[in-house]
Amino acid sequence: MNQLIYPGIVLRNHYTIVRELGHGGFGRTYLAQDQHRFEELCVLKEFAPQLQGSFALKKSQELFEREAQILYQLKHSQIPRFRELFRETIDNKGYLFFVQDYVEGLNYRSLLNQRLRQGVQFSEAEIIQLLFQLLPVLDYIHRYGVIHRDISPENIIQRQSDGLPILIDFGGVKLIQAKVESELAAQQGQNPTPTCLGKVGYAPDEQMRLGRVYPNSDLYGLAATILVLLTGKEPQQLIDPQTLIWNWRKYTNLSPAFGEILDKMLAYRQSDRFPSAPDILTALSALNSPLIQPPPEQSIPVTQPGVTLTQNQSLSPPNIPTQGGKSFGIPATLFVFISVLIIGGLGWLGGRYWLNNYANQDLNQIPRTEQKRQEALREQRRLLGIDFGFFAALVNEEFYTRYPEQRGRTLTDAPSDAIWRERWNKIADKLLQRLGQLSEQSRIKLGTYRLDDLDQWKATVNQLSLSSQSLYDLADAKFFYLFPEQSRTANLLGLPMGQVWQAFTDDVVRNLEAGLDWERVEFASKKTRKTLKETLKPGGGKAYIARFNKNQILQVRLKSSEASTLLSIYTPGTTQKAQSLLEDSSKRLWSGRLPDSGDYEFVVVSESSKPINYELTLETR
Repeated sequence: MNQLIYPGIVLRNHYTIVRELGHGGFGRTYLAQDQHRFEELCVLKEFAPQLQGSFALKKSQELFEREAQILYQLKHSQIPRFRELFRETIDNKGYLFFVQDYVEGLNYRSLLNQRLRQGVQFSEAEIIQLLFQLLPVLDYIHRYGVIHRDISPENIIQRQSDGLPILIDFGGVKLIQAKVESELAAQQGQNPTPTCLGKVGYAPDEQMRLGRVYPNSDLYGLAATILVLLTGKEPQQLIDPQTLIWNWRKYTNLSPAFGEILDKMLAYRQSDRFPSAPDILTALSALNSPLIQPPPEQSIPVTQPGVTLTQNQSLSPPNIPTQGGKSFGIPATLFVFISVLIIGGLGWLGGRYWLNNYANQDLNQIPRTEQKRQEALREQRRLLGIDFGFFAALVNEEFYTRYPEQRGRTLTDAPSDAIWRERWNKIADKLLQRLGQLSEQSRIKLGTYRLDDLDQWKATVNQLSLSSQSLYDLADAKFFYLFPEQSRTANLLGLPMGQVWQAFTDDVVRNLEAGLDWERVEFASKKTRKTLKETLKPGGGKAYIARFNKNQILQVRLKSSEASTLLSIYTPGTTQKAQSLLEDSSKRLWSGRLPDSGDYEFVVVSESSKPINYELTLETR
């Protein structure tokens, strides 16, 4: 072991080294305790490339920091969270570390070895379950333009706390040395060789031979991993060395349709494979296989008949201070978000069975009235155009929140569980009614909203001279009117309910672009007072923009027929940082000297369950 870094040493007055986990060409990996997080375990990866020359070292550090920035953006409940990058000097030697979450559990190589010792492998049902859980994670990273490059049983861990597969050891860092060597060769007038990384047998030909990678290069690696888990054989034992065709059927007996999916994932030509993870999920959803349950070592979650409910995991965001429902107004780079694919593969699985005729229920045990209600819910969801995987995950989330005691057991179609099925269906019914308030354009996008959408919406409203605070005030008004039970201080992003909030925000942006729900206030010549009158629908709101000068005295008065009318005032922030003079306030009067020149925003929103009339008066001197 590197004698300068040893168990017990404290780095940066923050991380206590516990032991070495491994080492490679770029340095060592350590298990450490985070003193700032109650001795929580984490992983420190040392960056110490074996490269010669100052240019190579400097270039490799630049690439490492760039790679760390990419990893920082990948915040997903099934990817170890990247915490920070830091430098440390020990005995005049400089070190560069990045810190990420520690995942407690066994990787799938260890799990397979355990089974092989017992004379068994993974079953088809378990593998399909694994695909539903892991494919959304791959789709998430691919949408960020990241290719893992190293999918294998060693790089997937079954997390001990919930049994979910966690994707580890991204190949991006392994690319750094190859990239540096390539740039050094180019600088010296040599022809750079392709950057070829990956495990033999798990990486496709275009990756190993040409250094080219695509999203379905990862999907090839996933399929190879799947066959290793199913057969207990290594890829070299399953691939014909002459034809490079996978011959796995003599080692395992799979359903023909699922076998065809694996064959397509493993096609030699990249263009012959599934293009993306969602395409495989669609193909899997068409299988008529029996209800898939988690492996025995996993904690089996609550299910509506045929619906697997999982405890929704957050995306491991940093601790984000929230206030008055403004958790969405922080800079986009500081919080986590994703698409529904991070909501979990089990949501896909659950939706598949719940919304497709409960293929495996004993319908003789389900009363006809209950069957009709289930059919009506399915039809209502279909007519609204809401993705079935997303909707199942959303209902799961709400069911667990309301009935936390149901975690850890499986609902059956037996009469004894009728009351819980009824409660699950009631939640589904109420959610469908509320989601029906969204526009069709937003409903069909539920489950696909991304972090980039928030940035785009902010840019759009900024062009209208509106701030993100005003946008979020209007979106919160609509959202919390329909979902009053949701906490205004919670960060919903990364949860199914966060997708719903984004859908309402999408509708608000569309209205603002159409000139609705906002107005620019112009004062007539020599007039210093303006009164604005409006009627707001339940959950409605309106924003006003008015230009004032620094040091003007402004008085703002709000008259409303209801006490549940809230007022916010935001400064322009043209010469100093924008601030809120009032935020979601029930105050009816504000006056003061203005701190800046430019466009001030005034937002009135309603928390009333009925239409309200108000008057907003702006007066200056």
